[in-house]
Amino acid sequence: MLTRREALFGAAIGAAAVAAMPAFSTTAAQANIGTLARERIKLVAPPFVHPHDQVAKGAPKIIEFTMTIEEKPVVIDADGTTLNAMTYNGSVPGPLMVVHQDDYVELTLINPDTNTLAHNIDFHAATGALGGGELTLVNPGEQVTLRFKATRTGTFVYHCAPGGSMIPWHVVSGMSGAIMVLPRDGLKDDKGKPVKYDSIFYIGENDFYIPRDEKGNFKSYETAGDGYDDVIKVMRGLIPTHVVFNGKAGSLTGDNAMKAKVGETVLIVHSQANRDTRPHLIGGHGDYVWEEGKFANPPAKDLETWFIRGGSAGAALYTFLQPGVYAYVNHNLIEAVELGATAHFMVEGEWNDDLMTQVEAPKPVATN
Repeated sequence: MLTRREALFGAAIGAAAVAAMPAFSTTAAQANIGTLARERIKLVAPPFVHPHDQVAKGAPKIIEFTMTIEEKPVVIDADGTTLNAMTYNGSVPGPLMVVHQDDYVELTLINPDTNTLAHNIDFHAATGALGGGELTLVNPGEQVTLRFKATRTGTFVYHCAPGGSMIPWHVVSGMSGAIMVLPRDGLKDDKGKPVKYDSIFYIGENDFYIPRDEKGNFKSYETAGDGYDDVIKVMRGLIPTHVVFNGKAGSLTGDNAMKAKVGETVLIVHSQANRDTRPHLIGGHGDYVWEEGKFANPPAKDLETWFIRGGSAGAALYTFLQPGVYAYVNHNLIEAVELGATAHFMVEGEWNDDLMTQVEAPKPVATN
């Protein structure tokens, strides 16, 4: 009979690799771990981010988070198309966590008995045990606590990875998020000078694969498991039916547009756990962009469009210079316009004619 460990990872990496893995000890933490201060953080739903210091205060801490896994239907388009979503804390994407380098992340992951599936979490920011996935598998009615040291700065994806075909299925069902590990002395520009942001927004991009019935209509299911076989078939075609920001087409437009003011500097964290994407701010730029999401590397400057690799998160810093609506899109414009990958920033302030002005209003073309 397979052990839980083998059942979880045997299909994904092979039984031989599983057998070669060392046993894990719950007492492997450093001897001084008990002397560190603890800070409990209440996570918030994206695009918002929990309060945090941009420059660390004092010595490294143990930062405590709790996330509850929720399986639930989520409407992903205005036409009522529904995804049988798997979520961290009820949102797609899961919340952005923020810590500083050398802090310890201590996550309690809860899988209520109202769920039907086993879940775990793989932190791309963590070292060992498949990002923590091997140590966090929880069946319905169980919870687990994982601690890891945030040794590298940057923005990183986390996602569910319960083995084999379950891995992509859980990810494209909404089960991913991001963590940002700030340098203890804060962000730096390309010359090593400190930079700060006035506000921060987290945008998680998702590709969904909703099966259709014989009439071409999107299907719905009572539970996620009921649609597994159909979804897998659509997934393997590698053509998404929806590409959206924060769980739904239009989720960050209209009344839900992100807000800023002229002169404010905004940090945009963007993740995609499965596919490559290319964010672009129409009417603006990336003043400083960590395309690869790693703050140990100097940021690129003045980018028009940047590239986020599938399975990663990046960050862009921009100071708004004009008021109005800015469309933030995946600049595969088919995916932005037709499949849903568009968000809006609503910026207040005074217009600067020196940066742009309409010299002459539209009028009929003169004819001889």
